[in-house]
Amino acid sequence: MRRSASPLSLVTLGVGTFLLVLAPLLAWYVEPRAAVNPIDIDTTAVYTGTGSVFDLEDVRTVPGQRITITQRVRGDVTDSERSGRAAVWDVTTSVDTDQSLPAADPHDALDFTPHRWVSDRRTNRPVHCCGEKPYIQGEAYLKFPFDVQKRDYRWWDNTLGATVTLHYRGEKKVRGYEGYRFTGSVPATRNGTRLVPGAIVDEPNRPQVVAEEWYSNHGIELVVDQATGRVLYAQTGPRQTLRAPGGKKDAAVLLDSRKIAFTAGTQKFAVEQAKKDSGQLLLVGRTLPVGAAVLGFVLVVVGAVSVVRGRPHPETSESSQGALTI
Repeated sequence: MRRSASPLSLVTLGVGTFLLVLAPLLAWYVEPRAAVNPIDIDTTAVYTGTGSVFDLEDVRTVPGQRITITQRVRGDVTDSERSGRAAVWDVTTSVDTDQSLPAADPHDALDFTPHRWVSDRRTNRPVHCCGEKPYIQGEAYLKFPFDVQKRDYRWWDNTLGATVTLHYRGEKKVRGYEGYRFTGSVPATRNGTRLVPGAIVDEPNRPQVVAEEWYSNHGIELVVDQATGRVLYAQTGPRQTLRAPGGKKDAAVLLDSRKIAFTAGTQKFAVEQAKKDSGQLLLVGRTLPVGAAVLGFVLVVVGAVSVVRGRPHPETSESSQGALTI
């Protein structure tokens, strides 16, 4: 008897081969292209805390004030697409007390800072184009790179105008979801100048003084999703002061807080988005490739065995052929 492969065995072998080819394609080609910073982002993060704030009307620092920091990030889709590989995000950060909230105009805030961050969509590294302002450096700013490692990272501090080294401090849960914890601090550093009445910096005989602006941070704490680099929880302790030109000590405190942190609502949104995005990356980068590889291997084995065994066909002998023709 001669044997021939059945159509089913050939289909099984073909599907299995396809799945074996698809598995590495998903892991090495599709997944890296899914892990990119979005260009159509539109999110708002809110921080709250208490601290001391300089009151311009009373010309003094008032302690025990409720402080709200609102940070809005919006993607510029047109400029991002023009760049070819960068995510162009416009960022506005406002600092308010209860007296300036709700603000009809963000410029009425205690402090209002607009700027533009341009990053490589895959690596998260700064890209210096598209009207970037200021010249941002480091490895992370509004988010960390994808696939966060257990090591130190250089985080851009926009108030400082430079990077801060954040140290890995283990894992921490935010609303039941685990992330990597990083911490750091900023020593008192001169970061600019400001024209103010001399009396504010203990020079009452001078009507106007170009005072020195100094900034420090009691402590920065970030909890980050390992897969996506999304910040799940952020806490900062800014201190901003003024000194007389060449002064060795602070003459006026503009802002001082030990802890201003993500609100519960901002944490909830960040965790939900991290679960969704990391779940999609896990599906494309691990679950589907492993499943395709296992199923493909099984189908190839079954199909190959079926092809080898084939389907038996009886052979017609010469004598039988003769008998049929009589």
